[in-house]
Amino acid sequence: MSAAPLIGASIPRFEDRRLVASKGRYTDDIQIEGQAWAAFLRSPHAHARILSIDVEAARAAPGVLAVLTGADYAQTGWKGIDHIPNPADAIVHTQPAFTESLTGSVFNQRHLPLPVDKVRHVGEAVAMVVAETALQARDAAELILVDYEPLPAVVQADDALAGDAPQLWDGAPGNLCFQARIGDADAARAAFARAAHVVRREFRISRIVICQMEPRSAIGLHEDGAYTLISGSQGSVRLKMSLAGILGVAPEHVRVVCPDVGGGFGPRTFLYVEQLAVLWAARVAGRPVKWTGDRSEAFLSDYQGRDGVIRAAAAFDADGLLLALDHEWLGNVGAHTVSYVPMANGTRVMSTVYHVPVATVLVSAALSNTVPTVPYRGAGRPEATHVMERLLDIAAREMDIDRLEIRRRNLVGKERLPYRSPMGLNYDSGDFRGNMEKALEMADWSGFAARQQAARAQGRLLGIGLANYVESPVGAPRERIVVNVLPEGVVDVVSGTQSTGQGHETTFVQVLAQQLGVPMDSIRLRTGDTEFVAVGGGTHSDRSMRLGGTLLVEAAAKILAAAREAGWREGAETLFELARRAPLSAAAEFNGRMAAHPTGCAVCELEVDAGTGVTRILRYTSVDDVGKPINPMIVEGQVHDGLAQGIGQAFSEGYFVERDSGQVLSGSYMDYGVPRAGSVPPLAVALTEDPTAGNPLGVKGGGESGITPATAVIFNALADALRGLGVDGEPPMPASPGALWDFMQGDKR
Repeated sequence: MSAAPLIGASIPRFEDRRLVASKGRYTDDIQIEGQAWAAFLRSPHAHARILSIDVEAARAAPGVLAVLTGADYAQTGWKGIDHIPNPADAIVHTQPAFTESLTGSVFNQRHLPLPVDKVRHVGEAVAMVVAETALQARDAAELILVDYEPLPAVVQADDALAGDAPQLWDGAPGNLCFQARIGDADAARAAFARAAHVVRREFRISRIVICQMEPRSAIGLHEDGAYTLISGSQGSVRLKMSLAGILGVAPEHVRVVCPDVGGGFGPRTFLYVEQLAVLWAARVAGRPVKWTGDRSEAFLSDYQGRDGVIRAAAAFDADGLLLALDHEWLGNVGAHTVSYVPMANGTRVMSTVYHVPVATVLVSAALSNTVPTVPYRGAGRPEATHVMERLLDIAAREMDIDRLEIRRRNLVGKERLPYRSPMGLNYDSGDFRGNMEKALEMADWSGFAARQQAARAQGRLLGIGLANYVESPVGAPRERIVVNVLPEGVVDVVSGTQSTGQGHETTFVQVLAQQLGVPMDSIRLRTGDTEFVAVGGGTHSDRSMRLGGTLLVEAAAKILAAAREAGWREGAETLFELARRAPLSAAAEFNGRMAAHPTGCAVCELEVDAGTGVTRILRYTSVDDVGKPINPMIVEGQVHDGLAQGIGQAFSEGYFVERDSGQVLSGSYMDYGVPRAGSVPPLAVALTEDPTAGNPLGVKGGGESGITPATAVIFNALADALRGLGVDGEPPMPASPGALWDFMQGDKR
């Protein structure tokens, strides 16, 4: 065993030196000999019938090798992409599956790389050009003439479900592609009938563009009936199995390679039409085909996040104790049913850390003429937290109960653990009250009244807010680790999960080095290539260390047991020396559920300029229980960047689409406000440890801790500040200066 404990040590990330020195290898860095380039012609309409496509001028353009349309794809006999929007692996085993609670059938259409009959969102690819160079492909794409018959469009979830809304797909009447009633509706309504006080509020959750550092890129190869896709993703194995089914070939004839990835956050879990299209183009052209999107394309075609309407109701008794929740959750899935997971996650965790005897929710997924939405960091948990924490603040004000007191009365106490929530989650660990009290102390909540009074004397509006949270990460259930100790002094590790920036090259090494007692620099981690990765669920849902770490511990134990059986004595011989005479190899695989519940509390103090609507966060405190942090420095970094994303959603990241036409109004960084360094205040972060017994390392997950309470705590603070003007109601999201100024003027009028 290693002399100094490595698990729990803040070791600088090994991969950073390579990445900051521009030695990373991303998809666009890869050049294949003889490769051609692809470009896509994209629809200018949100909804239109395709009457004809004239490609003759494009085919005659310089350097063009092929021009492909949806009609050409239909002749291949291949299928469209089956996204499996509500997969079995997204449902916790303690919660009845959505399909057991359906009030209607689930709609799931195959997603074709190029449509045949209609376009259903601005930016949908209509035709593909393959040429010798990227510029030739783009120039030729502009020569394609498409005759469209524009159709009425609908872009909001509640509009899409209205009786007179334009119909997107024949198989989904009324644009309702999924609906389920979850929870005990009769018991909830009985509780509302006897309640002393009821709070009702509608929350509109804004749509988010996933602004990864690395634009999407893909390279397709076809040779001797076998296909290779090189593309950044969040899980190579999932893409491989999807492609094998689409292409109609055995999985061993498909290889997916994932090099370095510049950000994932959920959307890169899924197969994109461009990834399928470059494989098709490679077969047609007889050459490797590469496509790299630009930022303009990304705003129109990258899967997006959030977007929904939550009509929430909470019932309380006379003492402010929660009796029941009764919500209606309308989710906007966009033009194609890629995923229902955010709605599943959000409804499972809707009671968060509070004791709610009974709850129910009607979940409805609406199709619309917008880019499809998918899980985005937190995937439903931030929305649920936002709703719960806003309801508590509103109830406290209406019932004349202190905001902290109403939470103290309703928090699930540690003495009640294990605790089963009304939606079927089992909380095995977590000091919810302790986290809140620690955050209040760190934020100097008790001193805020004096700070607020002093600010008012200067004409400034200060507000403070608090939000407690809990997560319910599960993710794909299957994972595998293979460890080989090699005589040349290398421990080779093959992992089914892979990094999109989370620091696996450091944290996985810390775990294995401590378990085996070998130097960290002797461990080589290999991921992302299905040539040697046979099984793996990829990186999402805080799953990598829970599952991968568990398997590292198991594989290391197997190797040490085999070493001792071979006569190895620690201290007398190294494992590498033993490997010269006895093979040391172990594999560990997991297929099942390993639930965990990261939790914590955040406090935000901010200032609003009543004359301009400009908001500035003054102090932000975050207390997070991620279980055992393998590398606290990395976890704190995750909290910081999660908060940055939450700040963006709260104040500036607004993806605006014209309600009548479906035209995108924020299609570039000139119009879409990604937060900058100055938007993120100094943070006070504390990690508490209440490890779960669900895995040997006691980890819960830290990738979503920063973002889960962010909009909730910011909007609670914002509402608190606005009360200084006598302004009530629900602030707009995002609360940009202009939107907030309009809101303040309208409320005062």
